[in-house]
Amino acid sequence: MIALLLLPLVLPFALRRTARRVLERLTPVAALWLLTGSAVIAAGCSVAALAAFVLTGLLRVPLFAALGELVHPLRISADGLVVPAAVLSAGALAGCAWSLTRWALSQSGAFRAARAQAGCGPAAGDLCVVDSPHPDAYALPGRPHRIVVTTGMLRSLDAAEREALFAHERAHNAGGHHYFLAAAELAARCHPALGPVRDAIRLAAERAADEAAATVVGDRRLIARAIARAALAGQSARAARPDFVPGATTGPVPQRVKALLTTPHVTHRAAACGLAALLIACATVSFAASATEMIDVHHQVEVAQGEDAG
Repeated sequence: MIALLLLPLVLPFALRRTARRVLERLTPVAALWLLTGSAVIAAGCSVAALAAFVLTGLLRVPLFAALGELVHPLRISADGLVVPAAVLSAGALAGCAWSLTRWALSQSGAFRAARAQAGCGPAAGDLCVVDSPHPDAYALPGRPHRIVVTTGMLRSLDAAEREALFAHERAHNAGGHHYFLAAAELAARCHPALGPVRDAIRLAAERAADEAAATVVGDRRLIARAIARAALAGQSARAARPDFVPGATTGPVPQRVKALLTTPHVTHRAAACGLAALLIACATVSFAASATEMIDVHHQVEVAQGEDAG
């Protein structure tokens, strides 16, 4: 049991090493979906594995075994490791819950403040202009979606670059990228190894918006120039917006600019399929391991309750 439950806790480290290679080999949209799905499954399975450790440890204590209507405390192999694993898992789950709660509260407050700020400024369609000397632009989800840009950012770009920037932000809202960023942040707070995967997901979202904007505008160099100038203008300003709100100046801008200025290459199908298969395999193994052990724990609980094991 112990060995099988360790799999969901170890496999996220494999995702950590694979994330950037996936982004290099797959299209940005495909990488965004695969990385986010794999991260969410890996995070969920790791939490389930920790919960299974805690449950198993509790049911070995007579008091909790009696509360669970067990005839005798739960007995499994590797008894000597169960209690220490349960204690460590309980601490990890408590830390995860605390981190998630703090993040959710702070982000909900930041989102309400951003929506209120957007509602105070003049709007033209989905475009909202905020009077601020700090250059910034971002895609704000909600009803309706907004493209928020400060007057400082508008003064930093020429007319063509502004339209390119707006196309980038509209691509974020059209693609629902805030959902991917929120899921990536939640996953990273459930398992520390998923932090680099979260960063890769952020980059994939920006690259997807870059490519969508380049298709709309029809000029990759213009998109690259707009992003570079916007990033230079806003590098000294601290963005006061939620973590799951995408902006044109986030992520490794030099890498994004280089990708836009490089002629898109043909994806090597074999390599791309291999990396996609690796991500899917990691997610599948994590899910299978955690599900198998949860079923096994349930079966052992039934046996300990005096029911027919068959």
